[in-house]
Amino acid sequence: MVKVTAIILCAGTGSRAGLGYNKLFYNNGLGSVIDRTLTTFLSHDRIDSIILTYAKEDKSVIESLAGQFLKKTVTAILGGVTRFDSVKSALKAAKGCDIILIHDGARPFVTHQVISSAIDSAIEYGSGIASVPVVDTIKIAENNIIKSTPDRTALYSAQTPQAFKYDLISNAYEAANRKTDKSHPFTDDASVLEQYGIPPRLSQGSPDNIKITTASDLAKLPSDCRIGLGYDVHRFAKERKLILGGIEIPHSLGLLGYSDADVLTHAVMDALLSATGFPDIGVLFPDTDSAYKGADSMELLKKVRILVCGDNNSNENPINCIPVTKSAEANISFKIVNISCVVMAKAPKLAPHILSMRKKLSSVLNINIDQINISATTTEGLGITATADENGGIAASCNVLIRKA
Repeated sequence: MVKVTAIILCAGTGSRAGLGYNKLFYNNGLGSVIDRTLTTFLSHDRIDSIILTYAKEDKSVIESLAGQFLKKTVTAILGGVTRFDSVKSALKAAKGCDIILIHDGARPFVTHQVISSAIDSAIEYGSGIASVPVVDTIKIAENNIIKSTPDRTALYSAQTPQAFKYDLISNAYEAANRKTDKSHPFTDDASVLEQYGIPPRLSQGSPDNIKITTASDLAKLPSDCRIGLGYDVHRFAKERKLILGGIEIPHSLGLLGYSDADVLTHAVMDALLSATGFPDIGVLFPDTDSAYKGADSMELLKKVRILVCGDNNSNENPINCIPVTKSAEANISFKIVNISCVVMAKAPKLAPHILSMRKKLSSVLNINIDQINISATTTEGLGITATADENGGIAASCNVLIRKA
């Protein structure tokens, strides 16, 4: 059985992306660049182990990432000053494998097909360099003067992964270390094998297998995020408890409603439902249904969470009032990225209770407390929230960001 190890290079600085930190950690709401890259390699059934190289300043992040996986061995090692140095160190750590794959962590769009093609080529021919034919006309110039135009039918853009028989590339790196011209450093592993005197073999690449280099490349990361907006308002009433975010707030008046009138939680539910294309809570939990008279809004929020996030352990619909299907994408579940709420009220003072509300809501929604924020404000004497008597009330708005699970 052929043992395959993948080296994923993560030790670069990524300065051209202009982020101020390693571009591999950039996250557009669907996971970081390195998460995407690593996920593809982890899910490939022909790869036995993975080695991640890291820069000194990224040690804790990469080591933490490597430690999350149990099904495959993922090892983190300190990289070198140059790409060449990082690969050389990783090759020593990979000793004992048959085929080595070397991949740039900044190529998150690599596919199983491209990886398999490189492995197959390396097994049969000793090497497999993921490549695509050049489609642009290439010019060779000096001082902005074109000197020649090579035949582009013979030109290819080399990508990664680049796969090799282990002994072959290991020997090539050992030999190259003694011959490297510092003014012309190796930019890929095929160049090292070329200098060793063995022509590398091309394998199937993909035009989509781009390397994230600049800030504009980051915009090419697909996003499956959605935004939802929720708003609710309830009037004050005597002999009612004031419930906000699942917390009972000491106050002389409560809020009027068919359920517990938790205006904040209602706004959160409507925002989640809005983002996924479901009907609002007035449709799902109608005040014509006695089942919801005096209902605990935390229990209703659990139903909405199950409906949106799909974490129900049974096949039963969590909301029985009507047959519910998603407007366009049935059976797709979502994860909550973050929630931002504003409560509008003249009274009572809510600042002392905000942390408790955040804890309660995050617990029911199965998210971290730092994924939800709540602020409180008055409306400067305007509207229903201008007074703290029975002529006034409390309003709440909520924005949520979710993404496909």
